[in-house]
Amino acid sequence: MRARRWDFISANAEDFGVQRLCRILGVSRSGYYRRCAGAETRTARQAEDDALATEIQKIHAEHREAYGVRRIHTELRAGGRAVNRKRVARLMRERWVTGRHLRRRKRTTIPDPIAPPVPDLIERDFTAERLDERWCGDITYIRPPAPGSSWLL
Repeated sequence: MRARRWDFISANAEDFGVQRLCRILGVSRSGYYRRCAGAETRTARQAEDDALATEIQKIHAEHREAYGVRRIHTELRAGGRAVNRKRVARLMRERWVTGRHLRRRKRTTIPDPIAPPVPDLIERDFTAERLDERWCGDITYIRPPAPGSSWLL
């Protein structure tokens, strides 16, 4: 959000003046000038990020798109690249690079194939003319108590 403000100030500084634009946008002049001074550093950092992202995508493709953040980070470190794991994670997230997830999804409801279907008493018409007229819901994910035990704990 702030980056857009700085860009707007840079684009319109000659017409309106930096001091006036900073006051209107609610940012400090010193912050604006600090941003201008760091433009070259940000450009260099972006170029480094792009080069690292290309290397990450190459490693990801070499391993059949199975490697995630930790393994790619390990590969980079083994190749002599000193890089933080969180930076690798950020670059992968920004470029939609994901590893393969081998865990199975937990299935919460297992339908009984021989159970008769539940009748649709309201015939898929969920409109109600007043409050408390139609109630519907699905509570199949709640485990019923064992036979002989109390509903209340």
